[in-house]
Amino acid sequence: MEQMITIRRIVLLIVSIAFCHPCLFSQNVPPNTRIEKAIPFSNTSVILNPSGVKEREDLNTSYLKSLDPDRLLHNFKVNAGLPSTAKPLEGWEAPYIGLRGHFTGHYLSAVSSLVERYKDTLLTGRLNYMVEELYKCQRALGNGYLSAFPEKDFDTLEVKFGGVWAPYYTYNKVMQGLLDVYDRTANKRAYEMVVNMAAYVEKRMARLDKETIEKLLYTAEANPSNEPGAMNEILYKLYKISKDPRHLALAKIFDRDWFAVPLARNKNILSGLHANTHLVLVNGFAQRYSITRDTLYRDAVLNFWNMLINHHAYANGSSSGPRPNVTTPTSLTSEHWGVPGHLSNTMTNEIAESCVSHNTQKLTSTLFSWTTDARFADTYMNTFYNSVMALQSAHTGACVYHLPLGSPRKKVFLKDNDYRCCNGSSIEAFASLNSNIYFHSDSTLWVNLYIPSKVKWEKRNIVLEQTGNFPMSPGVEFRLSLKKKAAFKLKLLVPAWAEKADVYINDEKQDITIKPDSYIILTREWRDNDKIRLTFHYNFYAKPMPDDEDVISIFYGPTMLAFESASELILKGDVESILRDLSVTENNRVFKLRNNGKTYMLRPLYDIESESFGVYATIRNY
Repeated sequence: MEQMITIRRIVLLIVSIAFCHPCLFSQNVPPNTRIEKAIPFSNTSVILNPSGVKEREDLNTSYLKSLDPDRLLHNFKVNAGLPSTAKPLEGWEAPYIGLRGHFTGHYLSAVSSLVERYKDTLLTGRLNYMVEELYKCQRALGNGYLSAFPEKDFDTLEVKFGGVWAPYYTYNKVMQGLLDVYDRTANKRAYEMVVNMAAYVEKRMARLDKETIEKLLYTAEANPSNEPGAMNEILYKLYKISKDPRHLALAKIFDRDWFAVPLARNKNILSGLHANTHLVLVNGFAQRYSITRDTLYRDAVLNFWNMLINHHAYANGSSSGPRPNVTTPTSLTSEHWGVPGHLSNTMTNEIAESCVSHNTQKLTSTLFSWTTDARFADTYMNTFYNSVMALQSAHTGACVYHLPLGSPRKKVFLKDNDYRCCNGSSIEAFASLNSNIYFHSDSTLWVNLYIPSKVKWEKRNIVLEQTGNFPMSPGVEFRLSLKKKAAFKLKLLVPAWAEKADVYINDEKQDITIKPDSYIILTREWRDNDKIRLTFHYNFYAKPMPDDEDVISIFYGPTMLAFESASELILKGDVESILRDLSVTENNRVFKLRNNGKTYMLRPLYDIESESFGVYATIRNY
């Protein structure tokens, strides 16, 4: 008995020490330790030079300039009881739609990014005007609330846990838009409005017990109408600026254990979940880890990404599709994750929601900054060219809601007046195409995308300019501008497909061993006007479905290829013979395959517009 009592005392002592000194029993990172090993350059430090990518940004900017700010404000004014003579918007911004107001939040984010970078006078004037008009709406409502839909939608949500269309999702978009305006243009009124909006949410949550909040934020069903959006993420971002502990506490409410804890334990619970509802929560988890150093959220984020990319993503890094247990019309075809590793039977017309690709890119770039692991940079590049660039028309700037990859398929571009979620996330994404090309630490500069651009490393007084026509052309060139000699590491991404590349410094070929999915590391004392040339060697290769090796997609170097075909794609032979029969016919943009007595023409998926196409083909030899 005495021995048992002694053991109990020891256990109690250990537990008490653990509570007093939790760092002894956790792997939490000390608060003063920087999470990021690589930091993305600021929005103003990277400017796109003329290229196909810059043309996509310009198309998006033209669309943003075509929008009437008074129409974007109309529903907010009506809801606040203020006069408006503007014509109401259509689509998901119509006066009778629950999500009305969400696109205005995306607009604020997109325009603030362009205003910060280019100081465009037209967009600057519109941005300031919209903030002032929204401020009038918030003051008229009088309690910190700001939305284009009435407060009673939240009342309904708190009683029925549904019955309305995702009020927190939309509220979050407006908060994020205003916080971006403050962060990028120093508009203090926008910040004041976000703080007031957060205070409104805090009051609502304070009235609810834990059981009600759990029901309110439980989103495991198909197409959950209580989708909270990225409320956790925006509140963590607000806390980083305000340092107000109430904002941190409020953000944590939107992190739910039912989702975070299994992910931290590496249990794949994604099957059946609505993709974009939960992906944005994980981006919020990443924000929480960066603030609190709580490794549960770090593990949840890393494990989630591995589950997503390795077991739920298509060959171009996109994801979402039909739900295994179909309970809604949408879940029959789209927007959900399926059984891990089972993708070959998901090729509907409505897979790969654009919002999901954009938010996956956000998560991938965060993980690169934490780790500097080339696999994150490689995945980002793949998704950039073969999903993000492929969802926008290179002629009109219109975007798709879904990016189908079966055969035969067509891209269905959204109308300008649809104002769906993917219109909104896309105007943000294409206003920020200069992001995540370059990263830096104190002594290293990483190049993760090969896009004509100029980056100013102001702390080191260094400018790096990149030219070329990648991915159409395999060659990339860099020129350094320095006022004095400087020693630093230049790391150039070698994607997973690149088995061979040539590197030249000042026209002298370097003896460097190339390893796919890694970096070329150039360490030297650099001088003004030093030049680096990098030339990849492209090859054809196939990526099979994880559950059927006879269902393949075909790539040429970094580029996913699409068959120009109005028929189902059935090929003969084996993978090796199919790849051997492929040829390049025109500037790395047109390809030819002769197979089973047919001649197929292929083009990059990002070049496909209105024509019928197919990506995944089935090999069938019987």
